[in-house]
Amino acid sequence: MTGNIDIDLVIISGRSGSGKTVALRVLEDLGYYCIDNLPVIFLPELVAVAKNRYPKLAVSIDIRNMPDNIQSFEDMYKTLRENKKIKTTLIYVDAEESVLIKRYSETRRLHPLSKRKLSLDEAIVLEGSILEDIASLADLRIDTSSLSIHDLAAQITTLINGHPEKKLVIVFESFGFKNGIAKDADFIFDARFLPNPFWDPSLRSKTGLDIEVVKFFDKYPQVNLYINQIDEMLTGWLGDIEKSNRSYLTVAIGCTGGCHRSVFIAQSLYERFEKRGLLTKVRHRSLEALKADGKKS
Repeated sequence: MTGNIDIDLVIISGRSGSGKTVALRVLEDLGYYCIDNLPVIFLPELVAVAKNRYPKLAVSIDIRNMPDNIQSFEDMYKTLRENKKIKTTLIYVDAEESVLIKRYSETRRLHPLSKRKLSLDEAIVLEGSILEDIASLADLRIDTSSLSIHDLAAQITTLINGHPEKKLVIVFESFGFKNGIAKDADFIFDARFLPNPFWDPSLRSKTGLDIEVVKFFDKYPQVNLYINQIDEMLTGWLGDIEKSNRSYLTVAIGCTGGCHRSVFIAQSLYERFEKRGLLTKVRHRSLEALKADGKKS
């Protein structure tokens, strides 16, 4: 451990089939002592003995081991967060309901709530409702709907390795609304009302990272105005967000296809905040998906 931190605690939660097991295995490879399906009531006792034996600790908490009273977990987690000797990170992984249903159908596994005589889709919806309060506590939410096992592993590795002690990491990401809304974002901004380079045949195959598209946006002052307004809003609230002791803030920018407007704005914001010495990351979801599919972006 570094500084005055005795324990680095990572809690993985989320709906069944969303990728918690993969995340836990990645953490094990990163040197964490990992425990799956730990009854929540034992978490304080485990943390109490972890200082000398398990200074890097990761546990999976989900529908199988939640207490009947969800408030007891919230109180427990709040106590852990307030302990200056413990660095806590709560990661909530989830996926679209249709994706979870498909994963269960492919593996033929029983859902943990199936004993309540619910259909699979009913069990998945109920599970999401039960875990909703935990999701609201998460430092970071990851939507695995379109992620492969390797993509999820890479994202967990990047986030954990880049997780500084008591520092807020701002993640800017672009996405396309046609591929679904970014469900793991803390803030979502819509750029679909701005001028679209897609309608210029010479720019259609370009992206918001290309100089030709950058020059296109330079002609429209409303684009820079929108970036300034997002910048001012985030900057104005950053102090209060940091005081909440969270680890990550995810800001998503969406446009229709996720290749031009959202990419340009997310990249611009990332560069602005990085120049100020803030800890930032950038991710372009649709561009990464196109690259993975071997398509021309």
